[in-house]
Amino acid sequence: MSSKKSSLSALTLGAIGVVYGDIGTSVLYAFKEVFASGHVPITEANVLGVLSLFFWTLTIVVSIKYVALIMRADNNGEGGLMALLALASQSVKDKPGLRSVLLMVGVFGVALFFGDGIITPAISVLSAVEGLEIVTPAAKAYVVPISLVVLVMLFAVQRRGTGDIGKFFGPITVVWFIAIGAAGLMQILQNPHVLVAVFPTHALRFALEHYTLAFITLGAVFLCVTGAEALYADMGHFGKLPIQLAWFGLIMPSLLLNYFGQGAMVLANPKAAENPFYLMMPEWALIPMVALATAATVIASQALISGAFSATKQTIQMGFLPRLSILHTSIRDTGQIYIPAVNWLLLAGVIAAVTLFGSSTALAAAYGISVSMVMVITTLLTFFVVRYRWGYPMWLCVIASSFFLLVDLAFFASNLLKIVQGGWFPLVLAAVLYTVMSTWKKGRQILNEKLHADSIDLPGFLDAVFISPPARVEGTAVFMTAESGTVPNALLHNLKHNKVLHEQNLFVTVRNHEVPWIGMNKRLEVESLGHDCWKVIVHYGFKNDLDLPKALQQIKGRGCELEAMNTSYFLSRDTVVPTIGGGMAQWREKLFAQMHHNASGAADFLKLPNNAVVELGSKIEI
Repeated sequence: MSSKKSSLSALTLGAIGVVYGDIGTSVLYAFKEVFASGHVPITEANVLGVLSLFFWTLTIVVSIKYVALIMRADNNGEGGLMALLALASQSVKDKPGLRSVLLMVGVFGVALFFGDGIITPAISVLSAVEGLEIVTPAAKAYVVPISLVVLVMLFAVQRRGTGDIGKFFGPITVVWFIAIGAAGLMQILQNPHVLVAVFPTHALRFALEHYTLAFITLGAVFLCVTGAEALYADMGHFGKLPIQLAWFGLIMPSLLLNYFGQGAMVLANPKAAENPFYLMMPEWALIPMVALATAATVIASQALISGAFSATKQTIQMGFLPRLSILHTSIRDTGQIYIPAVNWLLLAGVIAAVTLFGSSTALAAAYGISVSMVMVITTLLTFFVVRYRWGYPMWLCVIASSFFLLVDLAFFASNLLKIVQGGWFPLVLAAVLYTVMSTWKKGRQILNEKLHADSIDLPGFLDAVFISPPARVEGTAVFMTAESGTVPNALLHNLKHNKVLHEQNLFVTVRNHEVPWIGMNKRLEVESLGHDCWKVIVHYGFKNDLDLPKALQQIKGRGCELEAMNTSYFLSRDTVVPTIGGGMAQWREKLFAQMHHNASGAADFLKLPNNAVVELGSKIEI
């Protein structure tokens, strides 16, 4: 029992460090942005109305929607948009048209997530370092350079992994939440009247009396729930209970205390609206708080960067991105990965965001639109899971989904007003990435159709070959083939040029599935083709680590004895040639051909030993 308790405590502490960094640092800028434009007059009724909006937004969007409902929609214990997309697409697999639409909508949501992955580190670190302006106005000129140095250092250490520093994330973030809660409480004690804002009547009165202003304000209020997606996305790492305990036990109370404290501060001193978070700190605590805030924002950014790596790996294995070099940064934890291409692209995007916008207030205009759209997509996908997988009545699904969709669409519509001020930035990023992902998926489909049209049936081919068999040489040959049961090009080239066949021959197809995990007991399908030849299908979930030699070890005892030192892997290295009048627009075919050319080699992706790989090339027109 005690070990269970300690395990639960450790997981809860870890969840606080990884899951809640993003939503925890929103106190730096969310409340400030409501009054930053000067459109909302600082009156008691308005401040109480805004605080009420904050309270009910956190309650409805995070506590009810994510913690109570969406976290139930786990895919074998895994969460996140990719897991939900897989779950939704499986739920409607008997409706192919609807399924393809859901896949495209979900993929656009993943593209938006990457846009969020650029803006979150930029706005978080900028808003933390801006506290130096409160210490001394002379620091204003140094905010952007200091922020860039912090961010470049953060991305530079990614290749070393986060194992060693990760254990400090939880304690530092706990200190952060206690500090922001205590700072808010000190202000509330001086003006406890602000607590009446928990009654929704204040939000309703604000909305009815200033409906246009209230609608515009929703875009800033929404900033308090950016990061809520992480509760669901990281469910597989920590489990539901630790995330729920952390939310209700520490995170939500601390956030509400701080927001209400900022409200009390602004009521006492309307000028404090320019940066209520730092201005409510005692003078002696300013510099320590800037340091703690910077640490908290770095941790929040780290969690999002790690999430981007995981999402990329899952997207590759679901067939929406080309193979990329994936490095494991921990021997113990296989989930800790580093993808160089993604890391440097994210850094380039973050540097562009910081230099282009220059302040957290300017970036706040860009922030929110992608997150609010992701929340709309999440609600839509959840509807199909609840209705078609769980089998709840249609009327109940429609009522529940409509309520959450109404809330999501209200926030999204308000955020649309920010497009000109900066909302275009994440949308452009998402559109570019969506184009890349949809082009890769369509290109692979066209390529596979072309390969299928030109393919030769494997069993019939082998029967013909063994009528007058070629010379057999020692060892095992593993021929990789995209489509099971067809003759790989590498085999044809080997017979044509070398005129030999190995003693044992495996024709292996790797299949990735729309489930997170496939256990080792279901990893292989093996079928004997006679003449010491076998057809093998290797199954992986989108969160499994691909390791083909390890998977093939399970074939021992099935009539085939595999010796690592005696095994050669034959791969076809296809060069794609775009043609006019093909399956896609010419520019998309060229884009696909370039991506195909630049994709990391299958040998590295499948962890094949370098000294045992033979690649044979061919050209394919699409």
